[in-house]
Parts: sequence; structure tokens; C-alpha cells
Amino acid sequence: MKYLIQIYSNPESRAVWSAFTPEEQAEGYEFYEAISTELASTGEYIAAEALADISLAKRVTNGDDGTVASDGPFAETKELLAGFYLVDCESEARAVEIAGRFPEAQFGLIEVRPVLEMASGSDV
Repeated sequence: MKYLIQIYSNPESRAVWSAFTPEEQAEGYEFYEAISTELASTGEYIAAEALADISLAKRVTNGDDGTVASDGPFAETKELLAGFYLVDCESEARAVEIAGRFPEAQFGLIEVRPVLEMASGSDV
């Protein structure tokens, strides 16, 4: 079963990251690389990406005037999606186990959601 592990950030977690030295930040990036490598070796890794700063987001609307992209995030919130992992695990418990290893879990900023299997057999 596929699961999306969503990694969020908030002002507290961003402050912790900003306080890290460049060397500590490099170690943080190495941590994510190691998890990706491990999950690839077990066949559970599908994809993972970090997202650019929310200030670069575009809100897209489609109306009578066509499609319009405007600056800024869709919603006002303090918790922002920072990245994700898409994994294929044998169980929800395994997806939760993986998610619990991310540092953001200590701030309660990890969400695990099953991927909806479409009736046609393709995933959404």
C-alpha cells in the first residue's frame, strides 16, 4: 500500500533549523539522504522532495478571465508543507514507523496518509 508522509514546518521548527550551524544543517541533509537510500534498498521508496520556500508559491484560480496565478500561499497558516516522502509499505504501521524517524515528528509535524487506489487500478 502506498502512503504519503507529509513533513511540515512551523515557526518553532524553522527557528531550530535556523539556529543550526552550516555543518549541522549539512548533517541534517545527510540524514534525509540516508533515509532515502535505506528505503530505496528495501524497495519502499517511490519519491521524496523538499519544497521551496512558501513565498515562492502561486495561488491559481480559473474563471471567466482564464487562469490567473497570484503570489502567495493558498491559505494563511503557521504550519506549512516543507516536503514529502511517497513510500510503498506492507502496512500503515510501517509507514508510521518510518515517519516517526523524521526530526519533525518531535514537533508533531508529520502526517501519514494512505494513497487512494482508483477503481481503474491507477493511483491518484
